[in-house]
Amino acid sequence: MKRKDPIEEARRYVANAEETIVKANYDPELKIYTDGKYVKMAGNALWNGCLIALDAALGVREGKGRPSIEKFKDAAGRRDRKLLAAIVAGYDILHLTMGYDGIRDKKVCKRGFYYANEIIDRCARLCPVPATA
Repeated sequence: MKRKDPIEEARRYVANAEETIVKANYDPELKIYTDGKYVKMAGNALWNGCLIALDAALGVREGKGRPSIEKFKDAAGRRDRKLLAAIVAGYDILHLTMGYDGIRDKKVCKRGFYYANEIIDRCARLCPVPATA
């Protein structure tokens, strides 16, 4: 089932990532999550939510396949410089650091959630207002 509002769908991904990161078992003494698998899953969910919002706000997809991060950066740079800054930081933290590397540091993960929400919120401002039925 495809959802009508991509921003709502992106926020659902963030909610799913919040549920997933809890499974990573935080160790307060070490200040890290003990299971990198769940950190990776949360990072990937966050980045995928950002991509949904970015697709809706920037419309850089052309046909099949996925656009490069450079296309998102170029489009964001023309429309919203703060969104561009959030994409650069979010890509590094969410996609690379959390999603690929599975960095378990709680501060890094918390910052990742911040950037995901920042990207989605800024995209919500750029998206056309959905029509009411």
